[in-house]
Amino acid sequence: MKSFPNTLTLAALAAALLSGCASTDANRPAAAPIDINLVALNDFHGHLDASKFVYTSARDGKEVTTTAGGIDNLAAALQAFRKEDKDLLLVGAGDLVGASPAMSSMWADEPSVDALGMLGLRVSSVGNHEFDQGRVELVRKQTGGCATAAQPAKACKFAPDFRGAQYTYLASNVIDAATGRSLFPAYSIQTVKGVKIAFIGAVLKDTASVVVASSIAGLSFIDEATAINQAAAEARVQGATAFVVLIHEGGSTPEPFDQPDCSQLKGPIVGISRKLDPAIRLIVSGHTHKGFQCKVDGRTITQAQMGGHVLSRIKLAVDPATGAVRDVSVRNVPVLAGQYPADPAATAFLASVKARSTAALARPVARVASKSVGRKANAAGETPLGDLIADAVVEATRAQGVQIGFMNVGGMRADFDAGDNLVATFGQAQVVLPFSNTLVVMDMTGAQIRGLLEQQFQRPDDHEGHAILQVSSGLRYQWDDSRPKGGKVVPGSIRIDGAPLDEAKTYRVVANNFLAEGGDGFPMFASATNKKDTSIVDLDAFIGLLVKKETEGAGASFAAPAPRIERIK
Repeated sequence: MKSFPNTLTLAALAAALLSGCASTDANRPAAAPIDINLVALNDFHGHLDASKFVYTSARDGKEVTTTAGGIDNLAAALQAFRKEDKDLLLVGAGDLVGASPAMSSMWADEPSVDALGMLGLRVSSVGNHEFDQGRVELVRKQTGGCATAAQPAKACKFAPDFRGAQYTYLASNVIDAATGRSLFPAYSIQTVKGVKIAFIGAVLKDTASVVVASSIAGLSFIDEATAINQAAAEARVQGATAFVVLIHEGGSTPEPFDQPDCSQLKGPIVGISRKLDPAIRLIVSGHTHKGFQCKVDGRTITQAQMGGHVLSRIKLAVDPATGAVRDVSVRNVPVLAGQYPADPAATAFLASVKARSTAALARPVARVASKSVGRKANAAGETPLGDLIADAVVEATRAQGVQIGFMNVGGMRADFDAGDNLVATFGQAQVVLPFSNTLVVMDMTGAQIRGLLEQQFQRPDDHEGHAILQVSSGLRYQWDDSRPKGGKVVPGSIRIDGAPLDEAKTYRVVANNFLAEGGDGFPMFASATNKKDTSIVDLDAFIGLLVKKETEGAGASFAAPAPRIERIK
């Protein structure tokens, strides 16, 4: 007769076997993560050629001035990086074009769009400057073609068959009123090494405050975090397991651009980050032109300066079982000439653009007395270059009765560097004022002018440092930061052509069309009356003043005889 184990014996045996299995699984090392390599850039702004880069490194704390970026050097670096990992993805965070040097802008930025495609850029968020020439022109940049009302003299002049971007713009929070849908896709799922990664794009919700209103008619810019979270949920349904945000909004930190895991990041991107889906472990940011690689509540936020000077090299460590991101590491690296073997195609492309552009860019416009005029502000917020441009716009419209001129600091995109020979070229002037803004003359009462000056101190904290309007020589005033908002301009200090401001009097004022529509956080301009767009381009006004100064024998030394803006405290 056979003997069978009783129920308790079987149960004990099963328990022992299961216990052994569990013990074995617990002791088994976790599978190695899948390493996915990304490279990110932001705020390229059509800088096809290398340009000046001033930085302080975390390594030694010394300030360095060098030349960095350029499509040839970027291509060489990426070529080398891809030899390390053929699956590397290049991604962007907006303002790839717009506010560009003449070498790109004179061809409607088409060479820059083509060059970024040559680099293998896969996806990018839109930035506010992508809208500079209007939504229709932006769509043309994406899809190609030559039909444009915004830039008819420039489109398809570099090449007759512009085919559009080889990369995809993403815009989760840019909503087209006509369709109720995002202007461009909210996200793009890219499969890398078997992992489905959702790249979600967004732009600052305050885009309307930094873009000419007519350029974005019919579009709304909704809360960034709300749009991103919705896109993440949709991408998850489509099988995405890892999530990366590409957003044209940023912050700043006093730490060096290459400080590992920097911790002092401030600005709007921090608030946005804290509202995002926990599965989003990486945010590639832009807009502020700052370099940083920070940690905020365990999430990585990075930005690569601007102009192609820096690339963010990013490694995602992905769990092979779940496809989720375990860890993120970032290194911000300068892009210098000669670091890597040249990419022949990119080198040849840059040479062809230079050859096509040289004659126009090298055209001399005036002899000047200073080899450089800068944008560095004094304690009151006044800059030498701002003084010069504000004077230029008044000079160009003085025949129309203009007394006062204003210029926004953000509209000056580079210092005016004429070089040692003191002969300024068209290209050197154009890089300062690349937007082709027109000058608008208007009437403002003295009360409105005082209110306008107070608006400089009523803007959001994230605009700090960009608020002080540059003023022409006919306007002088004092401000006191210890006074409350709405009353920081010292009473009785405003002078127009030496006379006290009369709040009941009407003055003729000039500003660029961006400011005239209330842009850059100055709605008082929008309430001005008797407006007339002169069709005079700000760059032409600037060059006109340079020529006038040369004719008068003074040259453009630009040393203001007395401060126009004074800060008391």
